[in-house]
Amino acid sequence: MIEFFRKKRKIVLDTSVFINPDVRGAFGNNPEEAIEEFIKIIKKIEIFEFYLPSSVFKELMYFVDEKKISKEFYFFIRIKSPDKHRTTCPAIFFYELVEEMRIRINKGLRVAEDAVRSVTQKGMDETIKDLRKKYREALREGIIDSKEDVDLIFLSLELKATLVTGDQGLIKWADKLGIEWIVPEKFKDFLLSAYG
Repeated sequence: MIEFFRKKRKIVLDTSVFINPDVRGAFGNNPEEAIEEFIKIIKKIEIFEFYLPSSVFKELMYFVDEKKISKEFYFFIRIKSPDKHRTTCPAIFFYELVEEMRIRINKGLRVAEDAVRSVTQKGMDETIKDLRKKYREALREGIIDSKEDVDLIFLSLELKATLVTGDQGLIKWADKLGIEWIVPEKFKDFLLSAYG
């Protein structure tokens, strides 16, 4: 009887669980297989509720053939956007985000300056390739850099849910808001431990 009244633990999923080849391997060789294996496992577990923000669902559907996805996916996964008008966030979060972006923009400027200086030595094509890589590292790694990232953070915050992501930027900023998280590499083991 106690089991009946136990509140379900909410889990918010990032696309990396299913599409990132480095992290989805525990579930399958491709996104469709990963989703099917995930569904097979969660069908047997009743203590979790799984969520995808609608923006993340759209991103996921860009990588999979929806016709190959079991209809059960829509039964077990709730597609819900965060309530952007009512969810509150501490001002320090935005303060730190703006400060982080200012630092990164300055790093990006230095990367661009170095690229201009090296164009005569490396040539234009090699310089552009190097610039793209270093610029991406300077501006995008370790930061929330998309509306999908923001939706994952705010839905996890709103639901008081555990976030499953391999994105280091999401992990870093989830930590700042006290959001619990699990890396996808350990997620299958986490789910299987719920059987016991």
